[in-house]
Amino acid sequence: MTKTRALIALMVTVTLLSACGQPEFTYVRDRDGTTYFKVPSSFKQLDANPIEVYLSGDHPSSAAAALRAQRVWSTAFDQSADPSVDHLLGSKDPFVYATVHQLTEEQRDAVSLNRLRDFVLPVTEQVREIYAQQVAATGETPVFRNFELLDDQVLSLDDGAKGVRVRFNYQVGADVQTFDHTAILDGKGDTVSVMLLGCQVTCYRRHAGEFDKIASSFKLLRMPG
Repeated sequence: MTKTRALIALMVTVTLLSACGQPEFTYVRDRDGTTYFKVPSSFKQLDANPIEVYLSGDHPSSAAAALRAQRVWSTAFDQSADPSVDHLLGSKDPFVYATVHQLTEEQRDAVSLNRLRDFVLPVTEQVREIYAQQVAATGETPVFRNFELLDDQVLSLDDGAKGVRVRFNYQVGADVQTFDHTAILDGKGDTVSVMLLGCQVTCYRRHAGEFDKIASSFKLLRMPG
């Protein structure tokens, strides 16, 4: 009986130590160490390069793609049991995409709060109209339909930085997807840091608190000097 109790106690101790060894979050910094966030360790990190290819439209072997790789850092996290970068635009499970862009001189001159809103997907009325016209010209069915704005905040930030956080719905295929988009322009106007969270509407409602914690952790880091 004593040996049995000792064995049970040992097993419990090993289990507790194993549990303590599991980090609660994955902590992430971009390539240059300027942007920081954390996601629960239940998310699987993915190679975001296919997302960059899709969003940019550049051929992976082109000079434009090579230049973009120098200026753009990105990563993605998926909570699905079968993680995939395809879940950025439609998933029953939470998905996180983050990117940091070193702006060109032309981009720095054109950046605005509305440009921050439209940095990944068409959000403002003007850009949604342009998107609709471009799709109509091809005769194809639009990927994004039936836009619904849920919330739009201008962020109060330190050191001259400015940003927005926008939540919106899009119908993607047969399902409605909720997107939670945060974009921040640093105080020097050199970089834009973006986080896009999302999943289907019922999933987003169920995980709203978790999404808020992830979005709230998305910050610019003060560099020395």
